[in-house]
Amino acid sequence: MRRLDSAQGDFQLQLKQLTAWEEELDHAVNDTVREVLEDVAVRGDEALLEYTARFDGLELSHAAELEIGQERLQQALLAIDDASREALETAAARIREYHQHQLQDSWNYRDSAGNLLGQQITALESAGIYVPGGKASYPSSVLMNAIPAHVAGVEQIVMVVPAPGGEVNELVLAAAAIAGVNRVFTLGGAQAVAALAYGTETVPAVDKIVGPGNIYVATAKRMVFGRVGIDMIAGPSEILVICDGTTEPDWVAMDLFSQAEHDENAQSILLCPHAGYLDRVGQSIEKLLPEMERAPIIRASLEGRGAMILTRDLQEAVEISNQLAPEHLELSVQDPEALLPSVRHAGAIFMGAYTSEALGDYCAGPNHVLPTSRSARFFSPLGVYDFQKRSSVIMCSAQGVQELGRVASVLARGESLTAHARSAEYRLDE
Repeated sequence: MRRLDSAQGDFQLQLKQLTAWEEELDHAVNDTVREVLEDVAVRGDEALLEYTARFDGLELSHAAELEIGQERLQQALLAIDDASREALETAAARIREYHQHQLQDSWNYRDSAGNLLGQQITALESAGIYVPGGKASYPSSVLMNAIPAHVAGVEQIVMVVPAPGGEVNELVLAAAAIAGVNRVFTLGGAQAVAALAYGTETVPAVDKIVGPGNIYVATAKRMVFGRVGIDMIAGPSEILVICDGTTEPDWVAMDLFSQAEHDENAQSILLCPHAGYLDRVGQSIEKLLPEMERAPIIRASLEGRGAMILTRDLQEAVEISNQLAPEHLELSVQDPEALLPSVRHAGAIFMGAYTSEALGDYCAGPNHVLPTSRSARFFSPLGVYDFQKRSSVIMCSAQGVQELGRVASVLARGESLTAHARSAEYRLDE
């Protein structure tokens, strides 16, 4: 990993170069995705069957064969080993308990003139969850995306998961059963997003699409936004660790590995005011890396986008962290609660040496769908609130409309909107 020093005159330039991430606009990908979206919108199931055969090598006669029924989900839940089932159920229970605290309630009040004003909270009617498939297996993504929707009260949760060659991971199906997914389809890629956005004869259209995917999925989500809601457009995974030099170096090295192993573009950064400690973590990295199953990916990630940064003190480390707005922030210090009030931008904050980021990925309770690429400055983790919407409530009393109607009339006529003004004036006493 490269070493940076915040005291260097060109530090900000080096930091900007290190963290720059802008996926090149791939016109070929855009053209392909746009073609797929338009094709599915027009031809529906017929297009889905063709794309499933072409991209997943799965030849089906009827679109109904794309759906995996509830009985099959329950079979998967019974078929997995006891340890896996217990782990999934424990994680699901913790995720559900955490997200129940996010539920928002409707509210209202009456002003002095007797007008009723408020806000009504309702759940989305339907949500689509994209879960990566094939070689990858992400049952945790099923739990993290479906459970908040279920807690919010979404009536229909539809999951799509690609099944190359007809293979679907049993843990993914078991997680769908535990999380309360209503319908599951073996669909992937841009065609799955198109099906959820537009609906086909077999796949129902949904109100919002959430979940991670490759560049084709991300591009498709971006293109259908507006017709449906989406959660976010995610970039490479990130971890930033602030350490005071008291955490076991091997622990920190492995925390950096935990994100680097995702892919070569993932970013792992360590901030610490003690140069000697950075040396010790570097030694741990060299010692532990050869034994890692994904060593080539980790090494490429750390060499290409990773860094250990020497800071003047912990407060400066927090300032740099706020500038980068990381997806995952570990405060691996003796008194993390003292630093917490200074943290302004982070997707998730992990407090203390015992709290590894991996706990948040699977079972602590908070959601692991987090903003990346500095979008934690304005985005939040996926939550129940993403599956609820708010409607304003207004009910004027006979007395209250006398004042409000006159105010509305003046403002409407000031905007030359006469019908607006007269609509308000009709209700005024002479």
